[in-house]
Amino acid sequence: MAENRAKKSGLGADIEKKLEYRYDQEEAAGTMSAIVSWINAVVQGDHENIANQSHKELHKSLRDGVLLCKLINKLLATAGKNKVSFQKKVGSPFIAMGNSESFNKGASEYGLPKEFLFQSGDLWEGRKGPFLNVINSVHSLGSLANTKGFQPAYTGQQTKLLDLD
Repeated sequence: MAENRAKKSGLGADIEKKLEYRYDQEEAAGTMSAIVSWINAVVQGDHENIANQSHKELHKSLRDGVLLCKLINKLLATAGKNKVSFQKKVGSPFIAMGNSESFNKGASEYGLPKEFLFQSGDLWEGRKGPFLNVINSVHSLGSLANTKGFQPAYTGQQTKLLDLD
């Protein structure tokens, strides 16, 4: 889908480059590796594992929203909350985007602030810049799960966004 877009220019291109750079920083810090390991551990046996932490593989595994919904349902179940409903067979982008919204609803019910949720287009298109919002959402969800004592624990580290020293 993203390959059919015109190249960004001006301010839009600058913002996209900065987001891609930020994605690369998170990847170098090990955030994607921690996310892949945690998701695989949480949904083990209920879903095919994410093969590796590459952007392409991570996007392919999360794009339809099914894995994210299975993840949030595990967290909700241990917190004694109702699971979200989702479509396991995704035949169109609309169903996938509906699954993304179900994940966001469940994450919000679990206690993740709305500022940490992502738009369904961020997940569907898979461009590095917008996909960073998905990564940040799952990273924040893992950190929140740790504060609630969820096992297996998320091992991602909080990255410093601003250098205030």
